[in-house]
Amino acid sequence: MEEKIIGEQAYNDSQIQVLEGLEAVRKRPGMYIGTTSSGGLHHLINEIVDNSIDEALAGACSCIRVTLNGDNSVTVEDDGRGIPDGINEKTGLPTLEVVYTVLHAGGKFGGDGYKIAGGLHGVGASVVNALSEWLEVANHRGGKKYTERFVRGHVDRPFTCEGDTELHGLTVTFKPDPTIFEETVFDYEVVLKRMREQAFLNAGVKIVLCDKREGEEREEVLCYEGGIISFVEYLNEQKHAALIHKDIVYMKGERDGIVAEVALQYNDSYNETLISFANNMATVEGGTHESGFKSAITKAINDYARKIGQLKESDKNLSGEDVREGITAIISVKLQDAQFESQTKAKLGNSEVRSLVDSIVSKKMEEYFEENPTSGKAIIEKAMAAFRAREAARKAREMTRRKSVLESSSLPGKLRDCQEKRAELTEIYLVEGDSAGGSATDGRDSRYQAILPLRGKILNVEKSRLDKVYANTSIIPIIQSLGCGIGEEFNIEKLRYGKIILMADADVDGAHIRVLLLTFFFRHMKKLIEEGHVYLAQPPLYKIKKGKQERYAFSDAERDRIIEEMGGNIEAERYKGLGEMDPEQLWETTMNPETRTLLKVEMSDAILCDQVFSLLMGDDVEPRREFIEENAKFVENLDV
Repeated sequence: MEEKIIGEQAYNDSQIQVLEGLEAVRKRPGMYIGTTSSGGLHHLINEIVDNSIDEALAGACSCIRVTLNGDNSVTVEDDGRGIPDGINEKTGLPTLEVVYTVLHAGGKFGGDGYKIAGGLHGVGASVVNALSEWLEVANHRGGKKYTERFVRGHVDRPFTCEGDTELHGLTVTFKPDPTIFEETVFDYEVVLKRMREQAFLNAGVKIVLCDKREGEEREEVLCYEGGIISFVEYLNEQKHAALIHKDIVYMKGERDGIVAEVALQYNDSYNETLISFANNMATVEGGTHESGFKSAITKAINDYARKIGQLKESDKNLSGEDVREGITAIISVKLQDAQFESQTKAKLGNSEVRSLVDSIVSKKMEEYFEENPTSGKAIIEKAMAAFRAREAARKAREMTRRKSVLESSSLPGKLRDCQEKRAELTEIYLVEGDSAGGSATDGRDSRYQAILPLRGKILNVEKSRLDKVYANTSIIPIIQSLGCGIGEEFNIEKLRYGKIILMADADVDGAHIRVLLLTFFFRHMKKLIEEGHVYLAQPPLYKIKKGKQERYAFSDAERDRIIEEMGGNIEAERYKGLGEMDPEQLWETTMNPETRTLLKVEMSDAILCDQVFSLLMGDDVEPRREFIEENAKFVENLDV
């Protein structure tokens, strides 16, 4: 670790405030980390690293090292101030012990220990401790080394001073509890993505990720002096799209202790990538900082378009969607009293942030357009093209409405609807091909299962604007059947089915159809994925027969295991497609809730989803080939 001397900065034992005792975190872990699956497992690392990042925000830490150890434990080490080493006056316990065993105990609720903190609720350290098989802390502070060990949240080796040290900072090692988590093996790429994000958001802070697991040895040093400018550059490189202007527009402002910074650049894609953070935490539901940005960029581009004569006095203004087409933008705000509209901190609520972001974006964009007229004109032309496409889409939508195509009362003729009208009880299968659609219709439970056979080529919406979507004969029936509209008209309250199940053949063509459909939902009905309505059916790959006995296998490995179990005179038939199954077989293997396997499509990481869809469905062949080659070994079928 890098060494340096830092003052105490008025951070001592009296500033650790206890709000309430540790409750049954182990009994209801989902309340604190969301899930006990892979997402929750990786969240443990984030909680501990966030505390080190808070030290960096306080100007007290320059290097953070995260190590994945061979026994599936993790070590997070920083060169910050450490934890105050005395006794907490309210509890009579060592302050370190309070931080790791009492919920809502920390230095972020008052005093001057932290001006800005991501861990607002102060639950991180104690929750990680409660959900770990064991956790050890080495606290280097004031020339002394203090240690304590916990087992499942309880003190195992008491707080003790182990002598002198020249180091300063905190080292935390923990091993997730296998009785709590569904899996306890960390994914290096998932951790790397989050650490890279934190390095982008905290310019100059060095984060070292080290994997010491057998056969996995590797190390990555992440440090970006350019901060969010480097973040935008990185994201656009991942998109493999041509840039509209070469320079990244950067702006920063401060008011009443709130710091806001924005970086943006336009590319020639049809999608916007707008990612916002508050105190280094992703605000996936947006908030006041996003609102301020959107209103300012819309006004700035409309004003400039009128100034250079691209918009006449009688013309309509460009919409927010028009001016954000092709943008990659990062918004990062840091403030002492962050107010979030949910426990998950997904949406920022501070009203004063909106005016600050609006102000700095308005001022900077005006300056940028004046100083860079060529780039400004290119951005305006991009927005004007989006405007013309939106107008064409509106006309196409009105025309199809006149033909009753998109009216909610009008359902496509090939839809085999279900009897139940309550959306939460129903499901619709989007089925590849008429043959499979016929089998699914005959085999379904018509009380609650609807079938929509898909005909024709599904449009690649990654390379198409909205007017093309409304003209595609394969997508219109999907829009009609779901009933919730797309784009600006999307309203999830009008969704007609609780589950949307994509059912395609278990081959390369079927995988391609699934990706095309998922791209459509991600780009035009993202909330369906965010709220867990989209699923992938898992049809079997093989039918295995021995006499009158029949079994199904969903992978090559399962086929081999079943053949071994059943022994001699075996027929193993590979299905060429869903259409080969009769209605009874399709029901039993793929549609019966008692026996089927469904994969829920989740979007825990919108940035990664954006990158994957841009890569898989874009024009650049080489990176797509590399992605498939690198990931083919992890999946037997190509699912997203």
